[in-house]
Amino acid sequence: MELPHISSTTIALPAIFALLFFLYALFTIFSAHRKRLPPQPRGAWPVIGHLPLLSGKEPHHTALGKLADVYGPIFMLRLGAHRTLIVSGWEVARECLTVNDKAFASRPKFAAAQLLGYDYAMFALSPYGSHWSHLRKIATLELLANHRLEKLQHIPRSEVQISIEKLHQFCKSNNGGNKALMEMETWFGEMALNTIFRMVVGKRFTTAFEGSGGAEYRHALEDFFNLFTAFVPSDLFAFLKWFDFGGHKKAMKKTAKVLDKMLDKWLAEHRERRNSGEVTPEEQDFMHVMLSFIDNEEFPGYDADTVIKSTCLALILGGFHTTTTEMTWALSLLLNREEAYEKVQEELDEHVGRDRVVKESDLKILIYLQAVVKETLRMYPAAQLSVPHESTEDCTIAGYHIPAKTRLWVNLYKLQRDPSVWENPDQFCPERFLTTQKNFDVKGQNPQLIPFGAGRRICPAMIFALQVLHLSFARLLHEFEIRRPSEEPLDMEETAALNITKKVPLRVILTPRLSYEVCEFSSRV
Repeated sequence: MELPHISSTTIALPAIFALLFFLYALFTIFSAHRKRLPPQPRGAWPVIGHLPLLSGKEPHHTALGKLADVYGPIFMLRLGAHRTLIVSGWEVARECLTVNDKAFASRPKFAAAQLLGYDYAMFALSPYGSHWSHLRKIATLELLANHRLEKLQHIPRSEVQISIEKLHQFCKSNNGGNKALMEMETWFGEMALNTIFRMVVGKRFTTAFEGSGGAEYRHALEDFFNLFTAFVPSDLFAFLKWFDFGGHKKAMKKTAKVLDKMLDKWLAEHRERRNSGEVTPEEQDFMHVMLSFIDNEEFPGYDADTVIKSTCLALILGGFHTTTTEMTWALSLLLNREEAYEKVQEELDEHVGRDRVVKESDLKILIYLQAVVKETLRMYPAAQLSVPHESTEDCTIAGYHIPAKTRLWVNLYKLQRDPSVWENPDQFCPERFLTTQKNFDVKGQNPQLIPFGAGRRICPAMIFALQVLHLSFARLLHEFEIRRPSEEPLDMEETAALNITKKVPLRVILTPRLSYEVCEFSSRV
């Protein structure tokens, strides 16, 4: 059989293309090596990378802070299959979150965001894109805009009043109105839940379940935070996605089902009321507003119900966690520094007196109280490590090449305790915000102090959170003498989870400063 004729051109062309491809690949590899990447700590293991560095008992922000002392304000870890940029300096954080905020505006995909966040529909966990942009616009311009918060400002005022009255009643029923021992984190949590639930779905949490289910849903909300920070191997190794080591994915699905059942019920009730024409503009809670803007819209990949439920859940979770955590730390810090505690009460007595309670209009002149809240947010932000970002494109940070798909953690704990910015950074000193840092705020404009983040991904509920924090804290400190149960300083040990909370419960002795009649009268005016 005669062999087919093969021309020299037929042979040469594939060879030339193969050679060009080889040279291009070689050039790409060498170019990548020539690009200056951030320093990496020694000791990376095959496959798992630097995971052993975070496997100790100390909190991640502490371990990463120690690495920053060695490798500087920017370094790179390899966590499984993913590059992770760790930023601990404010100058570098500014480059990431403001100068290059579009490049770092996305979120990485991980199990908790998928299973607890309605398959990434929850805008706080959504990757950067049209879905996130549209929901962010609704959240900032409608749900959490000043005009909306003003319409609903009676809700936090009312819930703070109810919670304060309960404290008065508790003291009154205990030893005839004298001292009473109280565990404060539970009280803070109940007040926060009732406030945010009324804002979002128009119901107080403690009365929303008609005597059943409340405990289950409360546990589900707490489980959300614990599971959100749980270690899931498939987040770092995609080939393990079919496995559920530790059972965290199963627990996430169960928790998501419980919370979805709660939101389904309330969404159906809201639709029924809207269809019957019962809802007035003054009664519009966040879920009603979401129905107005989203019910007839199309979201690629999601139905309207999923978008509404995921957004309402994000607001509930954020409002509950931030208020509870920050008030617990703030009171603990104050009680461990008696001089600061007395300054707050002196300011309250000077500007408010003892014949009425604190009003929202008083808050702007309570400068030392504002400084206490700022100092608390500096030392104990609600998350010591930022929610992770992910780069969508190559960029340059601090002179280093950062490839696309790099994950970013900002170590707020380390950044906000930088000794080059903050004198005695580990000491609770509200006075710094009356002197050297007088013009600093927490709203993302000062990169040295970003407890709510900065740039495109800054917390949209920041203003609301600050309003509730200031009002509730001012009322509590104005109306009660609060003391430690013993002469020993309060234990300030932190939990090891990413959502840092106080490990030892905050128990205090309460004694009313204002008469119960003043409190009762104030609730009627």
